[in-house]
Amino acid sequence: MAAAVALVACGGGKEGGATQVAAKVNKEEISVHQINFVLQRQPNLKPEQAQAASKRVLEGLVDQELAVQQAVEQKLDRDPRTVMAIEAARREILSRAYMDKLTGGVEKPTDAEISQFYASRPALFSQRRVYSLVEFNIEAGGDKAQKEALAAQFNGVKGADALAAQLRAAGVKFAARPSTVPAESVPTALLGKLSTMGEGQAMSNVTPVGINVLVLNAAKSAPVSEAQAKAAITSFLVNDKKRKLAVDEMKRLREAAKIEYLGQFSGGVASANVSASAAEEPASLLPAAAAASEALDATDLQKGLSGLK
Repeated sequence: MAAAVALVACGGGKEGGATQVAAKVNKEEISVHQINFVLQRQPNLKPEQAQAASKRVLEGLVDQELAVQQAVEQKLDRDPRTVMAIEAARREILSRAYMDKLTGGVEKPTDAEISQFYASRPALFSQRRVYSLVEFNIEAGGDKAQKEALAAQFNGVKGADALAAQLRAAGVKFAARPSTVPAESVPTALLGKLSTMGEGQAMSNVTPVGINVLVLNAAKSAPVSEAQAKAAITSFLVNDKKRKLAVDEMKRLREAAKIEYLGQFSGGVASANVSASAAEEPASLLPAAAAASEALDATDLQKGLSGLK
């Protein structure tokens, strides 16, 4: 990336000397810095791709500048919605810049920390498995206690086919969705239970509209060594340190600030309601992504596997 940016900054080696202006659109200039800013946000850009990429970026910036000029001409920059959007973007950029500066000095974990993390999560690494699952969303009425009593019966089912047959025989409406997921894509709380289940076993969860049942069809062993997982663990631990640092800083700033809630919010944030909402069990036992604050990021882990399937 550094080489790519340097290539654009020096004008790609063309004659006539370097210039910081890449194009003029009517009376407005587009600078090389603007191009480099966009290029830096494109991952895995190779030096030999920089020239073509910079030209594509420049054309995009030309189109953007033309649209901006028309918006200003039509006084859209004074529209209340536009002003509010610009202010919201400004606040987001500034708050992110502060957090980036705050967490920029976080040190990488030591080898001992990495080894401890690896050893403490065998289901993710040394005993890692790839799970073949079938998720059932079953319609069910009644109160929570009635649903829980019914859900308990499903926990003893022997396989997805048996459960489907049982539901059809009872005339119960349901939807079944098969999936294959590696351990790192399973939420931490669920992975602990899933890793101890045998093939054909099931677990259930009551939802607002019925019951969710997860049946384990098969589990294929796919262990990951500490060396293979080192990059992923390092990334996770660094991000976790940053998250904790940001949380502590927000707590400090809140305690030091004078915060007054007004109008309909005069009673303050309904922390009890927020906590109750956060504590509710998910509608699905197998959400699309694992909880980022507790589970090792699936993308990070895959990057650390060096192509291992």
